[in-house]
Amino acid sequence: MSTNASPADPLATLGTLPDVADSVDSVRKAVDRVYGHRVMRRRSNEITSEAALRGARASAALSGADWALEEVRRRTDFGSEPEARTVGAALRLTAEAGQLLSIWRQSPLRVLARLHLVAASGSDAAEAVGRPRLSGESVDEPLIEAPAPGAAEVAGRLDGLAELIIRGSSAPALVTAAVVHGELLALRPFVSCNGLVARAAERIVLVGSGLDPKSICPAEVGHAEQGRAAYTAAFEGYLSGTAEGMATWIAHCGRSVELGVRESTAVCEALQRGAA
Repeated sequence: MSTNASPADPLATLGTLPDVADSVDSVRKAVDRVYGHRVMRRRSNEITSEAALRGARASAALSGADWALEEVRRRTDFGSEPEARTVGAALRLTAEAGQLLSIWRQSPLRVLARLHLVAASGSDAAEAVGRPRLSGESVDEPLIEAPAPGAAEVAGRLDGLAELIIRGSSAPALVTAAVVHGELLALRPFVSCNGLVARAAERIVLVGSGLDPKSICPAEVGHAEQGRAAYTAAFEGYLSGTAEGMATWIAHCGRSVELGVRESTAVCEALQRGAA
C-alpha cells in the first residue's frame, strides 16, 4: 500500500477520490436494492446459500478451475485432481469465512492463517500450511505474474495490514475490502492458495463491515465475470501504489460487488417466479 493519506487513517483519503466515491455510492445503492427485494424478507437464507456457492465457483474459476455451476453443485469428490482440489478449497473457504467474522477485527493474522489452513488442507507441503512462507519458499500463484516480495517484507507488511484492520478506519467498506484483497494478492504470503484466501478475506470485510451482512453480494462472481485479464490489469493499478492506480483497483472491486448483486437479484427473481 502506498498512498498519500494521513498516517492516522491511511485508507480514508482513498475514499475521497472522485472515482472511488462514485463507486462507493453506486455499490451502496445496488446493495440496498437487493436487500429490499421482497424475496429477501422470506427466503434470505436461500439467497445466502446460493451466493456462497456461486461465489466459491467464481473464485475457483479465477484460480484456474472454471467449472460449470451445476458441476460444482452436484460434485461430492473434491480431492482427486488439481482442479477439483481448487474448487473444494474455494467451497471450504466460503463456508469458513462466515465463522471468522468475530475474530477478524481482533486478530486478522490468525484469521488469514486459518483460511490458508482450510484452503490448503491435504496439501503435499503440509509443513507450510497455515503460516506465512519462510525465506526460500516458493509461491504457487500462476494468475499473478508480478515478483513476490521476500519473506521479511511479507511479515512487515502483514503486520501493517493487521494494524490497520485492528485500529479501524473511517474509509468505506468497499475501500477497506479492496485494499485487503489487493495487499494479499501483492504479498502472496502463503506458498499456495493466495488468490482464494485474498478473495475470502474481501468477503469477510464486506460482510463484517455491515455493507453485506447476510453475505448475498458475492464479489467473486463479479471478478470472474469481468475476466482474468481485467482482474490482473486492475491489480496492476494496485501494485503501482498511485492514487489513480488504487482508484482503478477499488472501482474494479466495486463493479465486482455490483455484478454479484446482479447475480443474487436474478436468484431472487427466479425464486419469486417459482413461488408465483
